[in-house]
Amino acid sequence: MKQRLLFLGPPGAGKGTQAQRLAEQQGLLHLSTGDLLRAEVAAGTPLGQEAEAVMARGELVSDALVLAIVRSRLEQQAAAGGGGWLLDGFPRNVTQADALAHLLDELGQQIEQVVLMELDDAVLIERLLARGRADDNEQVIRHRLEVYRQQTAPLIAYYQDRGLLAPVEASGTVEAIGQRILTLLG
Repeated sequence: MKQRLLFLGPPGAGKGTQAQRLAEQQGLLHLSTGDLLRAEVAAGTPLGQEAEAVMARGELVSDALVLAIVRSRLEQQAAAGGGGWLLDGFPRNVTQADALAHLLDELGQQIEQVVLMELDDAVLIERLLARGRADDNEQVIRHRLEVYRQQTAPLIAYYQDRGLLAPVEASGTVEAIGQRILTLLG
């Protein structure tokens, strides 16, 4: 089975759920950028302190800082004997994808497969509304989906051109979607 993975997909497609399940089932390091940032801050590492200062100012953490944290985690894993990993939530654009590819080349750990979770907008909107978050209404959700498409369409083409993209239908039960992903990665 492929062991170095990237998950892409719109908000509400179930990326986080499927990434977490697959990582647990296959013993992969789950690199969710939001979780990584929170963990670095909680651990009080130099990278975490830098991230905390940026977030405290209400700014977005730079690509360079996110890449430094990803590098740190992958190097820690390699030092501990290696293993596969799954990136979830990064990169979000082609500039980040190029920087990530350069980093992974340096580490000798290139992406083996990019899983694109696909789902109709109507189902995505229904799922996101069901979460019941105060800031989620249909207009906000439609805007988030549009922003996702503008940012991610070039990224989808980027990985498709490299022969890494594998679309997965993200409808049905959590188990059925998980099985489709496992079959794809076979």
